[in-house]
Amino acid sequence: MNNINWSDMRLQPFQKSFYQEHPKNRNRSSQEVDCYRTQHQITIWGLAPNPIQCFDEACFPEYCMNEIRRQRYIEPTPIQAQSWPIVMSGNNLVGIAKTGSGKTLAFILPAIVHIRGQAPLERGGGPIALVLAPTRELAQQIQSVANDFGSSSSVRNTCIFGGSPRTKQASDLQRGVEIVIATPGRLLDFLQAGTTNLRRCTYLVLDEADRMMDMGFEPQIRKIFGQIRPDRQTLMWSATWPKEVRQLAEDFLGNYIHINIGSMELSANHNIRQYVEVCAEHEKGAKLKDLLSHIYDQAAMPGKIIIFVATKKKVDKLARFINALGVSVGSIHGDKSQMDRDNVLNDFRSGRANILVATDVAARGLDIDGIKYVINFDFPQSSEDYIHRIGRTGRNRSTGTSYAFFTRKNAKCARALIEVLREANQIVNPELEYIAQDAGGGSGRSRGGRGSVRSYVGGGNGSSGSSNAFSSYRGSLSGFNAFSESGNRFDPSCTARSFNTERGFSSSTAQRSYSGGALGGSAGFSNGNRYSNSARH
Repeated sequence: MNNINWSDMRLQPFQKSFYQEHPKNRNRSSQEVDCYRTQHQITIWGLAPNPIQCFDEACFPEYCMNEIRRQRYIEPTPIQAQSWPIVMSGNNLVGIAKTGSGKTLAFILPAIVHIRGQAPLERGGGPIALVLAPTRELAQQIQSVANDFGSSSSVRNTCIFGGSPRTKQASDLQRGVEIVIATPGRLLDFLQAGTTNLRRCTYLVLDEADRMMDMGFEPQIRKIFGQIRPDRQTLMWSATWPKEVRQLAEDFLGNYIHINIGSMELSANHNIRQYVEVCAEHEKGAKLKDLLSHIYDQAAMPGKIIIFVATKKKVDKLARFINALGVSVGSIHGDKSQMDRDNVLNDFRSGRANILVATDVAARGLDIDGIKYVINFDFPQSSEDYIHRIGRTGRNRSTGTSYAFFTRKNAKCARALIEVLREANQIVNPELEYIAQDAGGGSGRSRGGRGSVRSYVGGGNGSSGSSNAFSSYRGSLSGFNAFSESGNRFDPSCTARSFNTERGFSSSTAQRSYSGGALGGSAGFSNGNRYSNSARH
């Protein structure tokens, strides 16, 4: 499929600018505007309109405002407050913001206003607005927001992604819909087959651009962009600003306004309390059981929990283990059928399943209310992936908690993880510091090798055989297995807790269910000392 030579085509004019500045917003002093931007960590490159500070100031049509009131939104998030005036004025935009910042509504509402301002779509005509997303889960969540606001505005949409039958998707495209939300691969298939075209597209959104680059979608994205008229309005959203995303913006956005919400450095949500447990690979199963026991001892319904693991095989194995404990659990990974994935996510959303075990297929774009805990059973390959994983909790100004098991095979990530923890004002596990020094050739462990760790945390001289080598660290507020959720204080009763059989948790059942060995090794789920010295090597 060749790029269209747009210079040879006569393009129909279209309207981009719909913004009507509210008098209250127009009359704010530059000091007031600067104060708002500073307070909400809004950084701007380019000449941008003032941010709005309430929904009424956006001057959206009544059909949008009615839905905003029906959804009981209280006030716009910072990304919405600043991006709406920019986008509604017809500008191209690069928006850098963390997951959970409200960016979906930031581009869907202007899309609907943009569509309503164009000539009606004829049957079989391509979409007026196109939203590209890296995963089907994210695409479906965007569609959910589009459905909420599209029904009141008579704007139709369809969701196009792989792993699902083509028939209905093709039918929607051939009938004609104003918004297409798509993953790049499946959309490109339909374009190459002539099922649809993008000649009417004048509003283009690239969501989670950094994730798309990571997943290798750049060639497909460039082909799709070549099918869209160059004078379109383009919005690019990303959680980070790597060189690949910068280059894409330079190539396809031309003159754009760039906004950043939050710190310019990659950082974790400060509403998330982070705990890191350094352990041996074969200890993870027992430690997970203890951790879940602690979480469920705090409340019978503790909130939703996501557990991330490295491989598809481990997803299934860990889900069976948790299920044997008597806890409702679902699992998703790349080999699951679309129907299975949808059913699992629906169960998780509704609360029928309280725990979700997943590979990184769910690390981004998974926007589900009520996630209180994220557990990194296997630590990811980078601090960036770690930040995106734990970003499933602590969303929309709520608080959340993350836990991570960190082994010596993760040593290359230790230094970056420490920086993430310190930036978020979290206490750093001393063992993590030793691993970072070791991996980076630091001089902080000059004598005693691993024994120096025992000396530090156990209070001995490095030769101590204490069975509770981490009592000092746990007492210093950082070891998550020994924490009271309510007060960040060491809770001695946590150290001996096991699953409460009155709630259906059975340690023996779980161990029998995993008789084939531990998830990360061959030693099986140890029921021995939770803080044995051997775990540190």
